[in-house]
Amino acid sequence: MKRKVFSKLLGLFALLLVFHAVIIEILFHRIVRNAAQRPQHVVGQEALFSGVAALLLALLLAAWFSRSISMRLRRMADFALQIAEGHLDARLDDRENDELTMMAQALNVSAARLESSFAELDNRRRELAALLDSMQEAVVAISCDRRVSWSNTVMQRYAGTFIREGIGLASAIRDPDVLRCVEGALGRREVTTGRAIAFVPGRIFEVNAAPTPGGGAVVVLHDVTAVESAEKSRREFIANVSHELRTPLTSISGYVETLLEDELPKPETTREFLAIILKNAQRMNRLTEDLLELASIESKDYQLHPQRIRADQLVTDAVESLAGIAVESGIALETGTLVEDMVCADEYALTQVFGNLIENAMKYARSSPRILVSATRSGNQVEFCVRDFGPGIASEHLERIFERFYRVDKARSRESGGTGLGLAIVKHILQIHGGTIWAESELGQGTAFHFTLPIVAPAEAAPSQPSPAA
Repeated sequence: MKRKVFSKLLGLFALLLVFHAVIIEILFHRIVRNAAQRPQHVVGQEALFSGVAALLLALLLAAWFSRSISMRLRRMADFALQIAEGHLDARLDDRENDELTMMAQALNVSAARLESSFAELDNRRRELAALLDSMQEAVVAISCDRRVSWSNTVMQRYAGTFIREGIGLASAIRDPDVLRCVEGALGRREVTTGRAIAFVPGRIFEVNAAPTPGGGAVVVLHDVTAVESAEKSRREFIANVSHELRTPLTSISGYVETLLEDELPKPETTREFLAIILKNAQRMNRLTEDLLELASIESKDYQLHPQRIRADQLVTDAVESLAGIAVESGIALETGTLVEDMVCADEYALTQVFGNLIENAMKYARSSPRILVSATRSGNQVEFCVRDFGPGIASEHLERIFERFYRVDKARSRESGGTGLGLAIVKHILQIHGGTIWAESELGQGTAFHFTLPIVAPAEAAPSQPSPAA
């Protein structure tokens, strides 16, 4: 490598010496020529002044060159400060051709590499943040001094304004189960798991806290509320089915054992027992059919075959199909107000809805044997109503009567052969149609079941293919 700055300094030094010698030589000859005409002290003063003048000129030239180098070094120092402050796009512009220029070019290359490295790190950080934000789990990073260093959007949605960067962990998360897991990860430096039920009211979380290399920890909260609810529903469903099947099975087993133990049973006793066994077998058969029907409706493969049909025709067909059962039960099945608006529905499924609602009303219409079915317009929907005039339902039961196996009067329902699944089947069918159902009742005044279906515009064509269940 050529030492260009050193060469310049050496050349300048030599130039100054030559310049100084030339000036001294010129002044010296002048002084010698005039020495005979001037006193000796004047000649000495002129010699001294000539030396000082030559030195000053040399110093001015050296100062100019030194200032040039100093300014270049100052620009490099300012450039280093800009890089330290994070301005990685800063660059040095040095057009000389010496070692300082080479140093400036090296600094520019280093700055460019730093800028590229930081840009890559920033992109990776953004990708990681986007990945964590896309997760369904809540994620929060905790520093070694137990402060929040980062959290994804799910965690921010759960914690609200309580969580932000720099806030203390105990102030951001007040659930003791979560804090216990975090302490395990920070203190013992091991993965800690747990369950949190107080972090968000009404939700259950699985907590996983793992230590990070920097001395902190990362906490992941997985919402298992739906899983817990499904597991609870599964357990309740199995318990309800077992209970519903155990009662008729116990009855059948008891009567069969009695018939087997009696070597010569009386014909009338045998007929009575067989009638009871048949009744319980039919009840089990209805329960099985309803379970299969409900499972079919809830499955993803369930399909509707919707078509345009008038609301009054739906009601008329349902009443006519159940007229015989109503006559046998001694109940007057009547129609009220009917509108001719068109709805898009699966006729078979809606017949099943009306059948379940009307049969359910028949069970409670003994005291006032009359059922009224109507269809009225409500905005852009048709509101159907099946009303009985029986004892009614208490208000605390109205929100739960559409649950599986829920009964208002369990003893009376079992006597009438109900399975507790009819209203659940009705609710699912109407949800698939895009409708809603609810019940209104007053004790002693009867009960009305209302459900809605969207009105189809006259020019709207019916779907040409079956629509899958929602």
